[in-house]
Amino acid sequence: MRRSLLFGAPTLFVVVLASVACASITINTVLADPSRFRDRDVTVSGEVADSFSVASRGAYRIKDGSGELWVVSDHGVPRTGAQVKVTGKIREGYNLGGLGDRLPAGLRTGLVLVESSHRAK
Repeated sequence: MRRSLLFGAPTLFVVVLASVACASITINTVLADPSRFRDRDVTVSGEVADSFSVASRGAYRIKDGSGELWVVSDHGVPRTGAQVKVTGKIREGYNLGGLGDRLPAGLRTGLVLVESSHRAK
């Protein structure tokens, strides 16, 4: 019995840690203290309010009732109105390069989530 507890506890710890790491946080939590999340993987969920794409790159704005956040993607963008779960890294003052001229002024500077993956519903 003691041996199974000894081996089971670390496994349980890893499962709990993984589920917490994958859990969504509110956009307001990110906006309230962006430096806390800078260069760390963050997962947020919400509805796509706007989306813009040029060739397979683009950006979309998601909202979750607590706030709104722009997401930059190299993997294509979901349609406006879609429910999404997005994982990526928070960046402040992100440079969009030549793509920035084609996107809304509010996106050109400021806080963005650089997407590593998204799942649309």
